[in-house]
Amino acid sequence: MTRGGREKDQDDPERKCIVSGESQPKAGLVRFCIGPDNQVVPDILGRLPGRGIYVAADRAAIAKAATKGLFSRAARQPVKVPDGLPDLVEALLARRVVDLISMCRKANAAVMGYEKVKDWLASGKARVLVQASDGSERGKTKLRPPEGEGTFIGLLTAGEMGLAFGRERAIHAALGAGGLTTRVVEEAARLSGLRVQAEKQDGGETAMKDM
Repeated sequence: MTRGGREKDQDDPERKCIVSGESQPKAGLVRFCIGPDNQVVPDILGRLPGRGIYVAADRAAIAKAATKGLFSRAARQPVKVPDGLPDLVEALLARRVVDLISMCRKANAAVMGYEKVKDWLASGKARVLVQASDGSERGKTKLRPPEGEGTFIGLLTAGEMGLAFGRERAIHAALGAGGLTTRVVEEAARLSGLRVQAEKQDGGETAMKDM
């Protein structure tokens, strides 16, 4: 299975992680390329020109690649690695998740606020429940995600969620079915390997109402 609980699809393109040496679907990897100044550049969208270098979406793996000279080995030339590369990748992935949720909102496939999210969950319209990692722990069991895997995201802060909805902060959100939501779940799965400070949640945790 891929990161995030999806069954591995034989048609998914695979690449080899330069740290583990194992091939796995690209969805669970982070692509890097070498810029004109020989600096390692994270390519979160996978669109930058040049030969790709892949590392598992995992903080320890990226840190090892950065400190053990594995990028230079893979590129077959000396390269410069930015300081704090795992933090940089985490920030870029978090921004990607926020941007995708914002796209869901603009497509009327996302709502925020306790009451709206509750209504979407009750009606079956919600595909994914999103809750801020730094919200209050009170009332944990009041909102539960839909049945199945990949239906809960608890990695974003209230400030990050607020960015997606044009607010200062947001605590509860729900995403409807569709391709954009699938992409949110996939990118959140990659982020989970970098955002080590976020505790794994069982899908039943709830924060305070949106301010």
